[in-house]
Amino acid sequence: MEMEHDKVIVVDFGGQYTHLISRRIRELKVYCEIIKYEHIMESLSRCSNVKGLIFSGGPSSVYDAKAPIIDERVYSIGLPILGICYGHQMIALQFGGKVVRGEVREYGKTKLVIEDKNILFDGLGKETVVWMSHGDNVLNLPPNFKCLAKTENTPYAAFSHNTKKIYGVQFHPEVVHTIEGKKILKNFLYKVCNCRPTWKTRSYINSSLEEIKKKYSSGKVICAVSGGLDSTVTAFLVKKVVGENLLCVFVDNGLMRKGETETVIKTLNSIGLNPLYVDASKQFIEKLKGVTDPEEKRKVIGETFVKVFDEVAKRYGPFKYLAQGTLYPDVIESARAGGPASIIKTHHNVGGLPSNISYELIEPLKFLYKDEVRMMAKKLGLPEVIVKRHPFPGPGLAARIIGEVSEEKLYICREASAIVEEELRKAGLYNRVWQAFAFVGDDKAVAVLGDTRYYGYIVTVKIVTSKDGMTADWARIPYNLLEKISVRITNEIRNVSSVSYCISSKPPATIEPQ
Repeated sequence: MEMEHDKVIVVDFGGQYTHLISRRIRELKVYCEIIKYEHIMESLSRCSNVKGLIFSGGPSSVYDAKAPIIDERVYSIGLPILGICYGHQMIALQFGGKVVRGEVREYGKTKLVIEDKNILFDGLGKETVVWMSHGDNVLNLPPNFKCLAKTENTPYAAFSHNTKKIYGVQFHPEVVHTIEGKKILKNFLYKVCNCRPTWKTRSYINSSLEEIKKKYSSGKVICAVSGGLDSTVTAFLVKKVVGENLLCVFVDNGLMRKGETETVIKTLNSIGLNPLYVDASKQFIEKLKGVTDPEEKRKVIGETFVKVFDEVAKRYGPFKYLAQGTLYPDVIESARAGGPASIIKTHHNVGGLPSNISYELIEPLKFLYKDEVRMMAKKLGLPEVIVKRHPFPGPGLAARIIGEVSEEKLYICREASAIVEEELRKAGLYNRVWQAFAFVGDDKAVAVLGDTRYYGYIVTVKIVTSKDGMTADWARIPYNLLEKISVRITNEIRNVSSVSYCISSKPPATIEPQ
């Protein structure tokens, strides 16, 4: 029987970095889940082997009338607690301290001066660099608390309770810009919570298989496979449990990358998934006519996707289940994980589904992150073309076309993205970046071709580096390579006048433009 993993719970107050906290904890080989702040006591009663709690940041001010506040009984159950940003301020307020709007807001990298060599800062020097993102400050500490660290504008940048294992940090240790943030989290996990580092790749596989077995009783399963990492791993795992009761369906929505359909079918056949090919490209393109809003586009694609599946189900069914490659970040970004988070974008396999869907969902990866799925794929022995494939959005190229999806913009986006990927492969950089593509909108600019002036589209190239997709930085690509990409796009693709390079990171931008 498999050992039960020690668990740390991240309590979500709507912070943009909530999943990043969870991800960092799993990187340190401790299992972590995110739960709503509401009904915390009832939620914890359903969890086993919990060793500690982390309160996330959030967009609210603790003194707002509708600020999310946790049930104070949580402080009496004896679990170690670490409050981050909003969580830090909430702890101070609930124990009798004072929180005010700061005279100077702190955003970005800040020097932290450690005043007390507490166990939380074990192994750190006197000073370190941390990432701040706050406008409120703890003005007065509560009784029985002591200051651990400060910055120039924040006198209580970290504190701890004198007798209980309760800690607060105003900065974000989960963000990579906090130089020793991982070390701080590690101290909390191992030295404060006494967690065991047991969460490993084999754990991901076992937990996902258990999720399928728990959900599946009998009957046929239909699974959309795009050839991407998430859907392929999902189908591969489901097939291990349900065998021939699985029907994989590859839907060509007309929004695929250049040559993708042929490559995907060949790859999926090679690993025994043998998908049914459905050409629904005309159906999708027709439905997208006149649609310009990105959220509406995702909804249209999701609804069309289900309609196509219903037609397949009637012909080959009946099907009881729909298997999907939903990931943990998909759930929170579609505001399904609860908490006061706002919708960042609707994912085609989450919020894009209509409410009257007739299938039971099997989502074995819904508690996993992209890099965990990638490690899982490698462990399962899946081909390198799947393991190292760049993430591709569920809505396909529609997510990379700003405004209405037209045949002309599809052609430009498809050809330009192919050039970007091809040149990166030639330069040996494809596997060193997270995503690389081109996107296009309605903006045009004047160009000169020979002696002729014409008005053509502006294409933007975006190449990012990331570890898990939760944050991303623009890739510092050599200028000569960018020049080669630009020259090829303007020379080889009709009606393109100029090429720009996107240097926006996530946050504040998202990776995909739509």
